[in-house]
Amino acid sequence: MRWLLIVVLCLLPALAVAREAAPLADDPALEQRVMTLSAELRCLVCQNQSLADSHADLAVDLRNQVREQMRAGKSDMEIKAWLTQRYGDFVLYRTPVKSTTWLLWFGPFLLLIAGIAGLLFYLSRRRARTVPSELTVEQHARARALLGEAGTDGAAPGSNR
Repeated sequence: MRWLLIVVLCLLPALAVAREAAPLADDPALEQRVMTLSAELRCLVCQNQSLADSHADLAVDLRNQVREQMRAGKSDMEIKAWLTQRYGDFVLYRTPVKSTTWLLWFGPFLLLIAGIAGLLFYLSRRRARTVPSELTVEQHARARALLGEAGTDGAAPGSNR
């Protein structure tokens, strides 16, 4: 009797956090369709997981609502439109291209083009500042004297010419 009491007390915390199992569709094809569509939708709580992967309570509720709408005969596009109307484009992993999302879609390319243009501008200005100038006759003579060149024939000292 004592052992039974100990086992029950040990299992009590596990029973306290247990939840009801998520209802599955009677039709495996419907359940596959729910999971396929849920993989294209973002969990509004987790934000980095799809609705299919999330175990948050809101994600479970949304999957159940998607399942109910599919049972009612709605298409995937109608369900996405309903979710977008209710939660905005954020619920979709593939945000549609429209005037309010142009910056999201084309912003990285514009930044890349601006960066390349800035780099080319910087390099052209740097090249213009570092153009070597021609030496004068006096500078040539001084350079030869510093290098210790013998004569004007241009032969380096110590060469066998």
